[in-house]
Amino acid sequence: MSLKRILGVALLVGATAATAVAIAQAPAASSAASSSPAAAPAATTTALPSSLPQSPVALGDAHAMGKLGDAKAGQAKAGACAACHAIDGNSTDAQFPKLASQQERYITRQLEMFKSGERQNPIMQPMAAPLSAQDMRDIGAYFASQKVTAGVADDSVIKTGPNAGKKFYMVGQQLYRGGDPARGIPACMACHGPTGAGNPGPAYPNIGGQHAKYIVERLTAFHGGLVLGKGDWAKPEMAQVARNLTDEEIQALATYVEGLHPAAEDAGKSAPKAAASP
Repeated sequence: MSLKRILGVALLVGATAATAVAIAQAPAASSAASSSPAAAPAATTTALPSSLPQSPVALGDAHAMGKLGDAKAGQAKAGACAACHAIDGNSTDAQFPKLASQQERYITRQLEMFKSGERQNPIMQPMAAPLSAQDMRDIGAYFASQKVTAGVADDSVIKTGPNAGKKFYMVGQQLYRGGDPARGIPACMACHGPTGAGNPGPAYPNIGGQHAKYIVERLTAFHGGLVLGKGDWAKPEMAQVARNLTDEEIQALATYVEGLHPAAEDAGKSAPKAAASP
């Protein structure tokens, strides 16, 4: 709160208090005047300020996200992203994540971390450096408005080991939906939802349809102890979840997630087309 606002508020409070005192003393002064030849002196008041205090100015916030993003404005700003992530956010190179359908808040937060250095990446840091908080929200809103295209899960059979005889995606499906409580592995859908759409409130990302190769890379990093963010903004949850996963389970989860999408999409593909009107 600025000094000017503090003084303005103090003056307004003082004026209000003085007015209240004057009102409270008025009856007593009137009574004294009727019973004594010398009338009591009139109560004094302090005039209200000629203008109301200015609106408070928000304190600077290194993690401010600006107002809600504008997808139309974001489309123009996202032009530089197309080289790696494609213009609609469905990258064709698996080393670059798909951004289509991603949470606006999540994209904003990641760009913010690249800019501040909380998340290290030699490509993304210079890309994020010139962006304002509003630029980040607009870019996030644009990609959030795009539709992600899901891949195909691996249904080949595992030959050896504890999961022998099971299909790869089935092992991933079990972990995604039910986790493994005995090993302290929670169900992925608890945060990312049954279709992988994520949760925009706490900015849990949309992972449904993401490249399996990219998911493997991220889970492997988390398995090794990677924590995104620093200080109060550190998010250690994924490192805690992934540390007990085996390499095979990471592969299985990744391929299951790549093929994950709402069932309605399958229903739409298989539904017969309506007959043309005569």
